Amino acid sequence: MESVVALFREPGQAKVVLEALKSRGFERDHLGFALNDAVAEDDLAQSTGVSPEAGAPAGASSVIRGALMGALAGLALTFPIWLLLLVFPATRLYQQGGIYGMLFGALGGLGLGGLFGALAGSDHGDYVTLLRRMGVPPVQAERFNSGISDGHVIVIARDPSSARADEALSLMRQHGAVKLDDAVGGGRLQSERVGDDGR
Repeated sequence: MESVVALFREPGQAKVVLEALKSRGFERDHLGFALNDAVAEDDLAQSTGVSPEAGAPAGASSVIRGALMGALAGLALTFPIWLLLLVFPATRLYQQGGIYGMLFGALGGLGLGGLFGALAGSDHGDYVTLLRRMGVPPVQAERFNSGISDGHVIVIARDPSSARADEALSLMRQHGAVKLDDAVGGGRLQSERVGDDGR
């Protein structure tokens, strides 16, 4: 299976290209899209009959990221208090309690951050993993994901026979596919055509 992926500036453009792909014989089951706005996503799904791409679950990486951020936040909140205990001579005898406070702040932040990271990681929203599973190179997958974060819409067309991928790519370009460097900076491709062999 070969996939064609492109970014569009707004849902209206994505709707036009999805309709154009359907009119050229691409099945709805082989089309998909993704964007950050849940209301616009629902409207686009209802108007085109194409299901949005859920993305892959973030998994353990979001737990680790949440735990580290929580620990840092706990330290950031308690360290200034410990410094104040050191600065004033009358409170220096409480400095050991300040160290324990920092320890408990870091541990509490670690636990809460890990918990919230686990909750967030169960959501389907990791488009980098999704795109990489489709064969998009890691750098381009990151750029497409950044484009989604910046408010663009990603449109995906899958071609089981690999015979019509060029047609899908041409349609996407005709209907205003955004160059990656215009969307997120540093990219070169207007869209990415990939197959199971990573082309």
